[in-house]
Formats: sequence, C-alpha cells, structure tokens
Amino acid sequence: MASKTALKTEGSGVRPRPPIVVVMGHVDHGKTTLLDYIRKASVAAREAGGITQAVGAYEIEHVPAAGGAPRKITFIDTPGHEAFSAMRARGATAADLAILVVAADEGVKPQTREAIKILEDAKTPFVVALNKIDKAAPGAVEKAKADLAAAGVLVEGFGGQVSWQGISAKTGEGVGELLDLVLLTADMEELTYDPSAPATGYVLEARRDPRRGIEASVIVREGTLRRGDAVATASARGKVKILEDFLEKTVNELEPSAPAVVIGFETLPKVGEEFSVGGPPGAATKAVVKEDRASIGKSQKNAFNITLKAGDAGSLEVLSSILKNIDPKGGKTLNIIEESVGEVTDGDVRLAQATGAVIIGFKNRVEKGARTLAEAQDITIITSGIVYDLVDAVEEFLSGKRGPAAAGTLEVLAVFNQEKTEKQLVGGRVIEGVFRAKAGAEILRGAGHPEPVGVGRIMSLREKKAEIVQAEKGKEIGVIVNSAVVLQAGDTLVIRK
Repeated sequence: MASKTALKTEGSGVRPRPPIVVVMGHVDHGKTTLLDYIRKASVAAREAGGITQAVGAYEIEHVPAAGGAPRKITFIDTPGHEAFSAMRARGATAADLAILVVAADEGVKPQTREAIKILEDAKTPFVVALNKIDKAAPGAVEKAKADLAAAGVLVEGFGGQVSWQGISAKTGEGVGELLDLVLLTADMEELTYDPSAPATGYVLEARRDPRRGIEASVIVREGTLRRGDAVATASARGKVKILEDFLEKTVNELEPSAPAVVIGFETLPKVGEEFSVGGPPGAATKAVVKEDRASIGKSQKNAFNITLKAGDAGSLEVLSSILKNIDPKGGKTLNIIEESVGEVTDGDVRLAQATGAVIIGFKNRVEKGARTLAEAQDITIITSGIVYDLVDAVEEFLSGKRGPAAAGTLEVLAVFNQEKTEKQLVGGRVIEGVFRAKAGAEILRGAGHPEPVGVGRIMSLREKKAEIVQAEKGKEIGVIVNSAVVLQAGDTLVIRK
C-alpha cells in the first residue's frame, strides 16, 4: 500500500511526484467555488442543484510566486453534504495533504469539526483557507482563528504551526498564495515515486456505463499505469482496455499523481479500495453478488419493500445510508430488497413487481421499456439527481398509505407542455383529499359550477424535481396527464373513491 508520506529511498529511479490534495470543509463554505476558480471551469453548474455529489479528481498547473517552471497539483473534490461522510473519509485517505476551507464569516461548523477529525485520524498534513474574506466583517478572520483553536487547530500567529491563507474563492484573492503554501507543504513531505514499480492507487468512483461497460475513476499513487495492464482490487479484477486522463483523453500510460478512468474491470470494484497492477485476483465479488441475490423475495411483514438503484457506487452507498436512517411511521419497517448500480431497467421493475417493492433511483435514468412496464404494472419509481429532493420524496411516500387513498381534487394552475395529449404537463394545487398517481381522473371545467368535459389518467406526479406517489391538500405539484381533452388553466381534476 502506498505510504502517506514520501518514500525517502535513495536511487536513480526515484522521482518527485505532484501532491494529491483533498479539499474539505463545511457545506457551502466554498470548496467547489475554490476549485472552480483554480480550474477555470464551472463544476457547480454541471452538478445537479449546485451540490457536489461525487468524488472527482482534477489536475492543474501552478507557477510558484518565487518563479520556476509550472508545477502540477492534483485535487480530489469531496462532497460537503452531511450524508457523504464516508466519501470524505476516503478522500483524505487517498490524499497526501489537504486544504481545510473555513468561511471567515461563519467560522467552525459541525462538518468542519468532522473534517478535522478525519484529517487527524488519517495523519494527513493540511493548510487552512479562510474563505469569503471579501465579505467578512472586521474581526471575522481573528474570530475564525479562535474557533479553529477551540477545535484543536492552532494556526500560525495564533500559537501554532498550521499554515493559513485568507482567500476569496469568488474573486481569486489569495488563491495564488494558497497554492504556494500547498506546494511548500508538499515539498516538506518529499513526495516521490518509482516509475518502474507496478502501479498502485485508489478507486475513487465506479459506475456501469450502458455503452462502455464498467468505468472506474482512480488515482495513481505509485508506479506507471499502462493500457493493457492487468489490475485487481480486493473485490474485482480486469485488464486496462481503455485508459483516459481526467480530461477524458485516451492515453497509453499515466504516472503519479494522475487521475484516470479505467475501463476493463470484469465486475464493479468497491469505492475506496486500493488497486494494483498484477495484484491478486479478487475473489469476493461473486460471493457478495450471491449474498445480495439470496435476499431477493424475502419480504418482511408490515414492511415497506424498496429496491435501490444509483448511477455509481459512491452514490449507491450514500443512498443506502440515508434510507437506512429514515424512520417510517405507524410501526412499519424499511426493507431493502436489493441494491445495484446502473439505470433502472425492466428487470428491476419485474423484481419490484415480484416483491411488492418501490424502486428508488439516485442520479440515474429510467429506461423507456422500464417506464412503460412500470406504468402497466402500477409499480412506483421515485427518482432524483438531488439528494435533498429524493429524501423528501421518499419520506413523503413512506408517510402515505399503501393501497387505495382518499379521493383527491387538484386545481390546474398552469399548462406547460401539450405537444402530446397523452403526456400533458400541468402544474396544480391539491385542494381536497389526497391526489395520487396511476389513477383515473374526471376533468371538470367552468366557473361556479364546473361541468365534466372528459376523463384522463394521472401518469405521474412531481414535487420539485422528484417523482412522488401522492400529494396531500395544499401541495403544489407537477402532473403528467393522459387525456384526449386538452387541459386548460382553471380546470379541476377529480379522483373518485
């Protein structure tokens, strides 16, 4: 396993390598904005909801203020939401050093303390970036230093030796000086590698692409990773058929501390595992799959059965962790039938039908055939790319009733899309009872005493960006309706008992 500190072995084959840096801190304290500025790329715009939800690695070049040739730095970006603790911990393990981002106008927060503990436990050197100095009140920086001291971090000039730099990730003020501190700290660690050694590193993410197969995002820590190499982790093995750098450019080889995408694993490696070239073949994968499949169909009495699907392994881990902490009301229990990575397929729908389960999807797509089969078999699929919305939607479903709901009435407030009458998208407010999906509805029109003008079927409901199964009185939701009648604002949709 690659050492946290540099190899100090003398020898002509040993070369210095760029530092691998993890950026950590409390949610909304500016981690992604900082990386945005450094990379001159808009990560936040690409991430759903502006929330970083998957570990990514990026390589940049920085010219030190003292002069000299540009030097490479690799950054690992870790999510800030409280649900992603395990992913942040893995980021610290894979990194040589860290930047702890603390908003000067807010100081130390719960996830700041968690990040400090992770870094201390992993013995990862770090520097502090006091962000948002462009809008911080007078004295805020000194107060933030005092908060850090109370949390056990003594910065330079405040009784300690931890380097710090005031920055504005928004304007770029102080960012160059911060990168100089990162390189200085890396030089003290004397990071080196042996290019002739078998490549080793960490799996940062793993996903199943419908066209390319299994993709593993990795970071190289030792040796040289080449196309054609046999690779293995504790749970998976394969051969590097395609090797890409972090810009998705196909390359023949990569040296430390390069981020890479490897295509060629036979089974999905686990996030956080160490990989090695020519290592022992994984023997655990088939046993794990067998164990998961053995649970299929085992439903529990008085339980909500669900199956979990996510776009990548890290997201699946987060989704499972969140849902296991949800407490269903009314004496019910939450029973996870199966967890897997990939798009929602018709096979998932058949499994849900056989086990009476609801399908929960995170950061993935529902295949057209699966959607059609689910509608025909009345199987509920709840999907979202934003963790907050998904949790709200799942809790909404769990707090509702399984089986026939009370009659519901919805007032149509706006019409958005009527290109196809079988998929009319409208927005409305529930004015009576419980309005639910997969139900027939009567369409009423007219002021005062509305008259029936036709019928339709409620195909799906959406609250914010998440698909839901039902909505109570007072909720404003989006509705997809299949009806020969062209809906109008002011119409009333009524679901009869």
